Amino acid sequence: MSKISKNKISAKDLDKKFDDGKEGVLQHFDQDTTVIRVLVDFPRWMLELLDKEAAHLGIPRQAVIKTWLNEKIEAKMIGKNAS
Repeated sequence: MSKISKNKISAKDLDKKFDDGKEGVLQHFDQDTTVIRVLVDFPRWMLELLDKEAAHLGIPRQAVIKTWLNEKIEAKMIGKNAS
């Protein structure tokens, strides 16, 4: 979905800004597109499950991994902001 906001704003306020369309919201997102390659070892069973999900969704394995990691990171950040 999105990267972590660098100019703090609540999700509710960000949604309202976006829905109103009166001002841009991109300033609230990190626009750095630098890619850093990492090497991660996965057990065979995990890769098989990732590949099954990727085939089901019709996307590459890497996209599944990135999407799931992003969802987990965002959930963690939302949990921290709610505290």
